[in-house]
Amino acid sequence: MSLLKRIGYYLVGLSIGLVFLSIFFKKKSEQTGVSFCYLPNCRTLKDLRAKPLLLSEETNRSLQEMAADTLDINQLLTDGSVDFSLSDTRSVPCKTYLINGEINRQKVVVKAKNCPEEVEILSVEKAD
Repeated sequence: MSLLKRIGYYLVGLSIGLVFLSIFFKKKSEQTGVSFCYLPNCRTLKDLRAKPLLLSEETNRSLQEMAADTLDINQLLTDGSVDFSLSDTRSVPCKTYLINGEINRQKVVVKAKNCPEEVEILSVEKAD
């Protein structure tokens, strides 16, 4: 088989592979609303967002003082950063996470209790 035919077969296979790859990545893009989280921070926040939120009375008071609401909490659960060193990730059945982020341009720390059926936001405090 000549070198020209081999290059031709290679280019045909490469182009077919690129077409399938572009279709595959397009389906995984944010345009279709699908996201894939592989890192622990992203996986934890995605798990917290997937469950119904319950707010304690202390959390409601804190949010009113900051002129915030549950939409701000949901945004924090998208953009926040989980502090695994201060979180209780080994307790059963509910794990407690500390999430750092911003609400209304104020740095806050949210304490969330992740149970199998729901997520309870225990507190929202301004960070130092």
